[in-house]
Amino acid sequence: MTAFTPTVTLSIAGLDPAGGAGLLADLKTMAAQGVHGVGVLTATTAQNTVGVKSFHPLPPEVVRAQLAALYEDMTIAAAKTGMLATGDTIDALADWLATNWRAPLVVDPVLVASSGHLLLEPDAIARLKAKLLPLATVVTPNLPEATELVGFPVETVEAMGEAARALHALGPRWVLVKGGHLTGDATDVLFDGQELHLFPGSRIEMETHGTGCTLSAALAAMLGRGLSVVEAVTRAKAYVRETMTRAMRVGRGKPLLGHLPLNHA
Repeated sequence: MTAFTPTVTLSIAGLDPAGGAGLLADLKTMAAQGVHGVGVLTATTAQNTVGVKSFHPLPPEVVRAQLAALYEDMTIAAAKTGMLATGDTIDALADWLATNWRAPLVVDPVLVASSGHLLLEPDAIARLKAKLLPLATVVTPNLPEATELVGFPVETVEAMGEAARALHALGPRWVLVKGGHLTGDATDVLFDGQELHLFPGSRIEMETHGTGCTLSAALAAMLGRGLSVVEAVTRAKAYVRETMTRAMRVGRGKPLLGHLPLNHA
């Protein structure tokens, strides 16, 4: 019997032990898109559904060693980055990617947890902008992240368009500014360097976390399968919405996105 060869997608992210965000959520998301997810761990956290207690970065050389081990063994169709924790890790990752990586790359610029806990050292933001964003196929900031990256308030759809243009000037091929923090409908704005694409969506009143991780993981999986960026964004948004409608309560804090199929019983 010949073994099936799936599309392989890589997540470079931190660990949320509760499985709501980070590497564990990424792998569940990738499986739901029909691809095999592999992971490079950048940091561990002490975290539950209530919030992040602390985070503990891995040494940059350990991150690079994980990358090299996977890269020499398999063909990886696309990748995403999430929590990177330190400037030294960003430098090591960006240097490795610049030398070795040619496939689609989704950069989710994780700066702060939804609980308010800082997940990236403040002095690392400049290195993220200078070294990693130019390598991105798509960068996917939410409104607080976009505000931090561009240096002006991003609180309206109009400001999202301006932020997308400013971020595109840093080098990524596409910029997706996510509107989950907007008042009213959760409209996302995608910019390709010439045209703004709006993705309106009615708001689901659900306080959860991991939506950004899930969207970027789904986006990477679909780009790896050969979808266009616009189609991949459309389908990734639909998947996030689907998981929100079947959110799960597994602890005393926020519900987690429902990656389990409805017929899991």
